[in-house]
Amino acid sequence: MPRSRRAFLAGLAAAAAGALLPGSTRPGLAAPGRGRWPRTPDERAWLGLPEPARHWRGASSIAAPGVPAPQAARATTSAATGAPLSSLAARFPDLRRRFVFEYYPWYDTDPWYHWNEADRNPPIDITASSMPRLGPYDTYDLRVLEQHARWIAEAGAGAINMSWWGRGDYTDLAVPRVMDVMRDHDIKVTFHLEPYRDDRARSYADDVLYLLREYGDKRGWDAFLLLDEGEGRVAPVFKSFRTILPSQVQDCLGRVFQVPDYTPDEEWRRQTDAVREGTRRDFSRVWLLADSLDVGRTTTGGFDGLAVYDNFVTPPQWTRIAQDATDVGLVYSFNVNPGFDRYPDRQPPPPPEVDPCYGGPLGFEPGGTHPDWADTAARRAAQALALARVEESFEATTTLQTLASSPNAARRFFLTYVNSFNEWHEGSQFEPARDYADLSAEERRIGYHNPPDGTARLRHLRTLLDTAMAPPARAR
Repeated sequence: MPRSRRAFLAGLAAAAAGALLPGSTRPGLAAPGRGRWPRTPDERAWLGLPEPARHWRGASSIAAPGVPAPQAARATTSAATGAPLSSLAARFPDLRRRFVFEYYPWYDTDPWYHWNEADRNPPIDITASSMPRLGPYDTYDLRVLEQHARWIAEAGAGAINMSWWGRGDYTDLAVPRVMDVMRDHDIKVTFHLEPYRDDRARSYADDVLYLLREYGDKRGWDAFLLLDEGEGRVAPVFKSFRTILPSQVQDCLGRVFQVPDYTPDEEWRRQTDAVREGTRRDFSRVWLLADSLDVGRTTTGGFDGLAVYDNFVTPPQWTRIAQDATDVGLVYSFNVNPGFDRYPDRQPPPPPEVDPCYGGPLGFEPGGTHPDWADTAARRAAQALALARVEESFEATTTLQTLASSPNAARRFFLTYVNSFNEWHEGSQFEPARDYADLSAEERRIGYHNPPDGTARLRHLRTLLDTAMAPPARAR
């Protein structure tokens, strides 16, 4: 969620970050170490830690303080060239299913939920960088879900990856309704396991098996995403957030804090082994992906590969990450994205005792500054920049995932997340926004970043997907 991005930029700017000490509110997960516990919600937020009650996911494994910034590509792989796009459709009959929108079922209007974070006052003043074409909506509303499904289908994607915050949570209760609607539009559903509790790693295997049982088996697999493995075999795929974490974090004053949701690698290995044992009679494999750049720990934890979520990690850096993963036999997935444009920051800075390293609100891109959103030319330029990132990231992920030398090719794996359909807090959404010309005078005063054409991202994605899914031309 938004506040965690400050922690990420601070980590890039200062190599001084450490990691959270091993620790958990449950005995046995990790032994407590030396250092302070984050004591208040504000302290957790400014350290990039999750706040599950608000669905604030904190910094990802990649963005966590103490994790080195991704390096540039190695010279030996900088000119990587993958297989022609036309070969994707030939190799993967279910190619459409392998382009998966990140989907957030966490918005509500009665009472307001997520639209009113950071003291916003919906329906005019919402926690988003742009105003949605539908306005602030309830993701439990069938009319909203129907429109979302139509847009997703029109874009050419064949699946969504639901943000899931544990059994009984609002996002869990929404699953049957979301699945019903998506099924009717021939869209499959899988899950992004979020940090819903500090010790949620202990429940990882149970959670995966619960999702397979409740939303796969009990529904006759009518809407669950199962990748076609060939020869009649299928495989589910799951991604998890905040998976491979450092064990302690150090701020700019040298204060050391524990990471309450740190999980030792051996615990992850127990959990991933349990998933495979619990599914071996039903599937030839289950793909388990972690948001991590630490290929050694990801391998030790028993994961199949890396799934980079953060749009801060740019396509030029992916080549190095792909090579690191290849060195240890991990598959990898990079997302198609328009960059990152966080909602306007009108909050006062945190008090020094909470975040002495605060460096001001984030820019349009890391290290950059926001355009003058009142200027028409600047809006056009920002829209063009977002579309260029969509195309750049699409070309980079399809190229790297089709390298003949990659584990992806050897293990017949291709999967591209699209970040995101509706993460309005971070400005990464492909869901249509209102055209700037359609904003009210009051909405313009608030300072939304709506582009000239609110559907441009979705249309551009459709063009790219049409190219990828076109059957190869037959030789004359």
